[in-house]
Amino acid sequence: MKQWLALAVVFVLTFPPSFGQTQGKKSAEGSVANVLMQMERDWSQTVVKGDAATLDRIEAADFTFIDSEGTVGTKAQDLADIRSGTWKAQSVSMDELKVRVFGNTAVVTGRVTLKGTQYKGKDVSGQRRFTDVFVSREGRWQAVASQGTKISAR
Repeated sequence: MKQWLALAVVFVLTFPPSFGQTQGKKSAEGSVANVLMQMERDWSQTVVKGDAATLDRIEAADFTFIDSEGTVGTKAQDLADIRSGTWKAQSVSMDELKVRVFGNTAVVTGRVTLKGTQYKGKDVSGQRRFTDVFVSREGRWQAVASQGTKISAR
């Protein structure tokens, strides 16, 4: 009996009550990371498919972006460019995605490769690193800011 009591004490001291909370928190963050990575993939395909509805769902009303040339834009401009076909790509792929969650805010970084891409008639194919900021509002994640930097060919 004393051996069981000793084992119980060791267990309690080794795995404090916060253990379950930490595991639960990590699990929740992993779930959020999966959701946001899927949103990133869906978002990247809006320029291939001309999918303004998905873009509208992902970007918050107050969304702003800074493109690789330093131009600041808004959700309204993004939607107009997708709807008009001004912003179009043959293919978009993403890798090196990393998600960091801070409560109701998350930061996603990664690399995107654009092929056969045009913006206002200009070829903008190539690779970029990006940082996207998401906020959970009323239980729904949306992008509030994005910034992309072109990767120079060396």
